[in-house]
Amino acid sequence: MALPPPDPQFVLRGAGAPVHALRFCAQEPAVPVLFSGSENGFIHVWNLQTHRVDTALDGHGRKSVYCVETMGGRDSLLSQGRDQRICLWDLAEGRTAVTDSILTENVGFCKCSLVEVAPGRWLMAMAAKALQEVQVLELPSKTSVCTLKPEAGAKLGMPMCLKLWQPSCGSPLLLAGYEDGSVVLWNLSTGRALSQLVCHQEPVMSLDFDSEKARGISGSSEKVLSIWSLNEQQNLQVYKTHELVNAGISAVTIRPDKKILATAGWDHRIRIFGWKKLKPLAVLDYHTATAHCLAFSDHSHPAQRLLAAGSRDHRISIWSIYTQT
Repeated sequence: MALPPPDPQFVLRGAGAPVHALRFCAQEPAVPVLFSGSENGFIHVWNLQTHRVDTALDGHGRKSVYCVETMGGRDSLLSQGRDQRICLWDLAEGRTAVTDSILTENVGFCKCSLVEVAPGRWLMAMAAKALQEVQVLELPSKTSVCTLKPEAGAKLGMPMCLKLWQPSCGSPLLLAGYEDGSVVLWNLSTGRALSQLVCHQEPVMSLDFDSEKARGISGSSEKVLSIWSLNEQQNLQVYKTHELVNAGISAVTIRPDKKILATAGWDHRIRIFGWKKLKPLAVLDYHTATAHCLAFSDHSHPAQRLLAAGSRDHRISIWSIYTQT
């Protein structure tokens, strides 16, 4: 018999608007810190001991914040908003001012993707001004690395979601999900597409990739999760599909230990799967509106492995989810 789904460990109230972005920072060994981005333009820094906001950051002109990333520690933050800006923050010593920003000139809502390629050196992929293109910059210098352009005649539409990663050998790679339902693998050193796979009939809303298993997953407005693999020739192939009860996936996230997968649904629910075989483990039913975003904490201690879910209902639910295996 499956265990009944748990209740949230606790709920964070006080975002004041739909929550579109979440990111844990687990620098302190005892208590992780959670960053959230809201539709009202605020980034909140949550203290998970008091369950209250420690700091509210305002850098996007009250336009929705839909991506928040930490860069190496809790004091270095990146945020992206509907004001077509990506902001860099230095939060050391209580500072709350934007230190630098990048104008994206992109009208979509594709979240940028970051990967650290050397200590203090990052690559960032973002949807570019030209609708089908992706631009890759080096940070903090903001130097352009490459612009990824589909071949003439390719009708991919806009990039909808991006995932950069650094293979153990070789140059960084980028997976991009597009409006036409395709996932494309790009080589950043040549600026060329290595492989393309049509995974969905609708735009790809979210994707994640497990570089250890060379396997990824994507979701769309349909009620199908698509699981795909990357072979040694760097060709994408459909691995399997999983049909859901209800249509619409806002976010898919693989936990850092690669054992569990979570999805955020338009049906307000969070679904938990074993990542190895995509075995359904739990349906978390708390929110009263669309679940927009998810984040796992990176704590190694099982009791501190948390999952945060942000919703259109202005609330952030915090769950303790771990398996002993």
